[in-house]
Parts: sequence; C-alpha cells; structure tokens
Amino acid sequence: MKKNSFMQGAFIATIGIVITKIIGILYVIPFYSIIGEKGGALYGYAYNIYNIFLNISIAGIPMAISKIISEYNALGLYADKEKAFKIGKKIAIALSIISFIVLFFFAPTIAYLIIGDIEGGNSIEEITFVIRVISSAIIIVPILSVYRGYFQGHKYIKPTSVSQVIEQIVRVSFIIIGSFLAMRVFNFSLTTSVGIAVFGATIGAFSSYSYIIRKYYRNRSLFLKKSNKESTVSDKEIFKLIILYSLPLVFIDVFKSIYNSVDMMTVVRTLVNDIGYAISDAEGIMSVISTWGSKLNMIVTSIGVGIVVSLVPNLSESFVINDQKEINKKINRTFEILLFFILPMTIGLSLLSKAVWMIFYGYSDLGFITFSYSIFAALFLSLFSTTISMVQILKDYKFVAISLITGFLLKVLLNIPLIHLFDKLGITPHYGNITATIIGYFVPFLICIIRLRKKFKVDFHDFESKLPHIIFGTALMSVAIASVGLILPMYSMNRLTNIPLVIIYTLVGISVYTFYMWKMKIIDNIFGKDILSKLLIKIKRFLPNK
Repeated sequence: MKKNSFMQGAFIATIGIVITKIIGILYVIPFYSIIGEKGGALYGYAYNIYNIFLNISIAGIPMAISKIISEYNALGLYADKEKAFKIGKKIAIALSIISFIVLFFFAPTIAYLIIGDIEGGNSIEEITFVIRVISSAIIIVPILSVYRGYFQGHKYIKPTSVSQVIEQIVRVSFIIIGSFLAMRVFNFSLTTSVGIAVFGATIGAFSSYSYIIRKYYRNRSLFLKKSNKESTVSDKEIFKLIILYSLPLVFIDVFKSIYNSVDMMTVVRTLVNDIGYAISDAEGIMSVISTWGSKLNMIVTSIGVGIVVSLVPNLSESFVINDQKEINKKINRTFEILLFFILPMTIGLSLLSKAVWMIFYGYSDLGFITFSYSIFAALFLSLFSTTISMVQILKDYKFVAISLITGFLLKVLLNIPLIHLFDKLGITPHYGNITATIIGYFVPFLICIIRLRKKFKVDFHDFESKLPHIIFGTALMSVAIASVGLILPMYSMNRLTNIPLVIIYTLVGISVYTFYMWKMKIIDNIFGKDILSKLLIKIKRFLPNK
C-alpha cells in the first residue's frame, strides 16, 4: 500500500465514491422497472430511516478515528493511536447493537410517523416489514466503517475506496437479481420483493467487511510502529476524545437524514390533504425526492464526500501542529476543487434533466419537474457538508451545533408554508419543500464561512479569485448547450435515443468549460501545471502496446 497526499487522497476517494454512485444510479434503471413508483416509495421509506439509525450507530466514529490517528501520528503517539482504534471498535459494536434493537422493535411506530392514517398507498405493516429487514445491516456497517477510518487516518485511501466499490457491486447485484426473481419468477408480493432488495445492504456490507479485514491483517506491519514516547493518554481520555470528535459528525449526518425525514412526514400529507393531490401522485413525488431523484443527485454530492475523506486527516494534521499556512491552503483548495466540478455538473444536469430522467426511468412529468430543481439541493448539500466538516475538524464544536440547529429549524419551519406559498403563486407546490431544503443548507454554509474567516483567520482570497472564472465558465457551458439545442432536440420520447443526445451535449459542455478554464490557467492553479501530462501518462498505461 502507498500513502496519499491531500490531492492524491481526494482524487482516489472521489473516484471510488463516484464509481459507487454511478453503480448506485445505473441499477435503478432495471430496479425501477421491476418495482415501480409504489415500490420505490416503500424502498425509500426503509432506506431513509435506516440512514438515520446508521448515522446514530456509527456516531461519527470513522471520521473521529481518522482524525485521532492522523493527530497522534503527527505527534508520534503510536501506542495511543492503536489504543484509540481498539476503543473505537468497542464503541461501534455497542452502538450498532443498540440501534438495531431500537429500529427493529420500534419499526411499527416509525412506520406510523411516516404515513399516518393515509390509505391507498403503502401500509404501516408493509413499511414496518422493510424497516425490520434493513435493520440487520446496522450490525455490520459500523465496525466496517471504523476500519475504513483507521486506514484513512494513516492516509491509505485506496483500500477504503476499493471496499466501498465491493460493497456497492455486491449490494446492487443482490438488489437487481433478488427483486427480479421475487417479482417475475416466483411471483412474490411487492412488499416481499422490496424486503429482499433492502437486504442487499446487509450482504454488501458483509462482503466489504471481509475485504477490509483481510487487507488489514496482511498489512499490519505498516501500522504498528514503535513509539518513542510513553503512552500519556488513558483509555478514559481516549473514550472522551472519540465521543467529542464523533458527536459533531453524527449531528451532521443525522441532520442531513432528518431533512429527508421532514419531507417524508410532511410532503405527502400536505399535498394530499391541503393541495388536493391524489395519493399516487403525492407518493410519486416523494419517491422522486427520497429515492429516484436522490440517486441522480449523488452524481454531485459524491464529489464533496470524496474530498472530505482526504481533508479530515490532512487538515487535522495541519491543525494539531498549528500550521496556519497549510490550513489556509487546504481550505481554499478544497472549495476550489469542489466548485470546479459541482457547479457545472449541477447546471448541466438541470438543463438535461428530461433526457437524463428518460434514460434512467422513462417518461414522467413529475420526474422531470422535480429533478430539474432538486439537483440544486445537491449543490448546496455539498457546500454545507464540506464547510461544516471544516469547522468540526478545527474543533469549534459549539458553532457546528449552532449551524446545524439553525439549518434544521429553517427546514422544519419553512417546509409546509413554502409548499402553500408556491401553490398560491402558481409555482409547482413541491418546489416549496425543495426550496426549504436549499435554504436549510445555504444558511449554515454561509455562517460557517463567516466563522472560518473571523475566528480561524482563513483568507479566502485565493478561492475568491477563481470563483468568478468558475461561474463564467459554467455560464459559457450553458450557452453552448443551449446553442446545440437549436440544432438537436434536448430530449427524445425514445428512451435509447436520449443516450447519444446526453453524450453529445455533455461533450460539448465539458469541452467549452475545460477550454475556458485551461486558457484562464485555472486548471493549472488548482491541480498543478503538469496535471494534464500526468493524466495522459496514466491513460497510456491502460492502452495496449503496439
């Protein structure tokens, strides 16, 4: 194995996460055709609740372990970092068992909170069943995540990325094959078929755990170094440190999941009872927001997740040795890389929303309308998550809590009122709850930026000098796509025809955007002058020799 620098780690982690997300997006094409919108809503109910409890059971421990190990390595406290790893595993196991028990036995209550007394869609019993099935994954995933955090803390990013790809491949294969056999071969009920599908999370996690354990024991000599310093930290102190580092992280993940839960508990009821939507349409909208649209949104959010994986150990190391120059550089570089990719991706996906949706799911007015706007929530989620993570790494935990609570309260207070407001203004009503989500992400992001500038003296001049170019390059890309739209249709009613259309529009957009950013030397400034030559060398390695 080879250690990775911040840029290398960010690249490897992002590639790994992008691959897993692409797999996670592609599988929904056959899966959607197998289980339909009602099955998609049921699947979404299970996964959103599972994510909340998973975040609680993990409790931020993987990133906390990554942070502690990177700090102790920087300080030469090798014995203490191994001690932290062992304690982290014990905490993860205990929390996973508790979360599993609560989720399994309180599944009926959770199901009622989701759907209430509304009839005509998925029943409380059906939702209870799928929640109980998926709860089994919580027993495995937390301990798996601790091992990933251990590797990341040592700046070995590749094994964790490979383990994520393995988990996704196995999970998706089980979902597609299992649901197909259940529905089309054995003629099981929709509920049973969705239950089999969600059990794929457990199978995938077990496969990934098997890989990471094998990788750990084969390379233990790389981790176990003799410490030149005596162990000065007690088990109790390490336990407190893990909890202290974990809580802000669990709040970040739980609050993100709660945003989806707020939608689940309000959108369907409001659209049906107040706006007058049919239950099938309301659940269809909810399935787009919670399942089908969110799958496509992962294209954008995966970039931020990959960068944060590499940022945690690197920024933690700079912070613990008080290297202000490196702190400033890494924070600026993070935003530059993030916006460089996600801004044009968001705009491009919104412009091509009809063609993209047709490729994956077929024709759906509700799908087109919802996805074209909800993709912007993914943009602000990436900014929100990355910025909150920075403040957490710099140990301003009180401000992390203030930011999260502020965003959550805005989401809760604005969700239903904005649905009503948009309806009265003649705007698509469910754009209201998406707007509430965007506001709930944007405000914490903004106040965290102010905090980084004032308390931590972060100078954003470098990032601010590149932001106008990123915005202008994205605008040029949009004009280029619109210009091509004068010649070619933006989408086709033939599902397969949309594939070459999306490829053409994407190539035009990428070419225009990349050319502008290259001419303005933004690519050189962000990624280094030799980035293109390095990429060409790597590509040539995969080409056959003449």
